[in-house]
Amino acid sequence: MPTISTMLDIYKLGDEILSRKCKRVSKFDSSVSLLADAMFETMEDADGVGLAAPQVGVDMRLFVVNDQQGHRMAFVNPEIIETSAETVVMEEGCLSIPMVWHDVERAASVTVQAQDVKGQAFRVEASGLFARAILHENDHLNGICFIDRLPEAEKEKMIRRYEKKNHVKLGRT
Repeated sequence: MPTISTMLDIYKLGDEILSRKCKRVSKFDSSVSLLADAMFETMEDADGVGLAAPQVGVDMRLFVVNDQQGHRMAFVNPEIIETSAETVVMEEGCLSIPMVWHDVERAASVTVQAQDVKGQAFRVEASGLFARAILHENDHLNGICFIDRLPEAEKEKMIRRYEKKNHVKLGRT
């Protein structure tokens, strides 16, 4: 039986939804699960590590990532409980800011509490790339892109690089 593609459009830097804090999920019906599945498919097709709902134009506190073993995990209404004092600087990119990468300092490990697509609560302790992906995607739910974590001069340089590489001009003041 052929599968139906559920590829979603990925919103890019400059799209207003990427700068807004997303709304909590209160109704756990099949639409949450279907959205998460479509987000996984979109993320994997784009060779991403994670994807947040606002990146596909949905105002919802939901993101998806693969854990250290490559298992799919959907985080609904995530809350960062704790981050380590130890930090790690690592190069990051973003599906919403294609062809731009920069070193970003983040906590080396994180504890997050969330719900799955059915509303069941769970808690995860993560480190390494898994922790970085959780923190990066959780930022999206709060209207923060990775370049927002850079000093202003570096952020402006990354925006100019994005505009040049993607042949776009963002309306900024």
